Amino acid sequence: MAITDWPEAERPREKLLRQGAASLSDGELLAIFLRTGVKGCSAVDLARQLLTRFGGLRALIKSDQQTFCQQLGLGPAKYVQLQAVMEISRRCQAEQLQRDSALTSPDLVRDYLQLQLSDRSREVFACLLLDSQHRVICFEELFKGTIDSATVHPREVVKLALSHNAAAMILAHNHPSGIAEPSMADQHITQRIKEALSLVDIRLLDHMVVGSGVTVSLAERGLI
Repeated sequence: MAITDWPEAERPREKLLRQGAASLSDGELLAIFLRTGVKGCSAVDLARQLLTRFGGLRALIKSDQQTFCQQLGLGPAKYVQLQAVMEISRRCQAEQLQRDSALTSPDLVRDYLQLQLSDRSREVFACLLLDSQHRVICFEELFKGTIDSATVHPREVVKLALSHNAAAMILAHNHPSGIAEPSMADQHITQRIKEALSLVDIRLLDHMVVGSGVTVSLAERGLI
C-alpha cells in the first residue's frame, strides 16, 4: 500500500506538519528524506529496511558514498542531498555559536563539535578560537593523524591563535574508536598547550574529547 493510501494521521509528512519533527520516528524522518519507495515497498518500509541494515541513522549517515549508493532506493543524488543537509546543520550551529558566548552555551558547543568531528575515521585535532567575550571567531582543524593518534605541535596552536587575535581557546579532538575517555597523552598535550598559550596571555578554557554521541570536557573533570 502506498503512503498516499494510508490514513492521513499516519502519513509522516502530515504528522510532521501537525505535531512537529520531534514526534516522528527515525524511520518516518528517513522516509520523508527518501520521498518515494521502490516497487512493492513504500518509503516508510524502505526506510525501516535501511535502518535495520545499517543499525540506525548514525551508521547510515556515516557510510561512505560507495556503500550508501549501493543500497536499494539510494544513489548519488540522495547522497549529495544528505551531505548538504548535514553541512547546513553544521553551519546553522556555527552561526549560533558566533552569536552566543561559548561559556554560556556548553551544550551548543558539544553539539557543534559532535557534528564536526564525531564521524571522522581518523583523529582530528581542532581549535575553537574565541574573542574577549568568549564568542567564537572561527573553528580550525590543525592536525590530522592516524586512526589512533595525531601529532600536535603547541607552537602551531599559538601561531593560529595569534593570527586571529584570539583571547581564549577551546581545544577539541575526536577518538575514532567512539570512546571519549581522555588518555594520559591527551592530558599531557593539554598542559603543554596551556603553558604555551599563557606566555602570550591567551586562556585555554577547555579541551573536549569527542566520541560516539558523547563529548567529555577535561575542564569539568578538573584536568585543566
